[in-house]
Amino acid sequence: MKSEIATLHASGTWSLVPFDPFMNVVDCWLVYKIKRRADGVIDRYKPHLVARGFTQKEGIDYLETFNPVVKLNTV
Repeated sequence: MKSEIATLHASGTWSLVPFDPFMNVVDCWLVYKIKRRADGVIDRYKPHLVARGFTQKEGIDYLETFNPVVKLNTV
């Protein structure tokens, strides 16, 4: 997982910002899907970053809506 995060950071997908106590931080989950080969053997675990957007309030935390699910293939 460390290599996945390092790759996303190096490609400019993410950027770290300083924490401000007045920010509403949105929690995220990494959800893994098991990818199998044709013979049924586990090939890899495919991660999906899912934001818990329901913790946000419209007009305070965001002004526009977007799809909070990022698939690694999209990046």
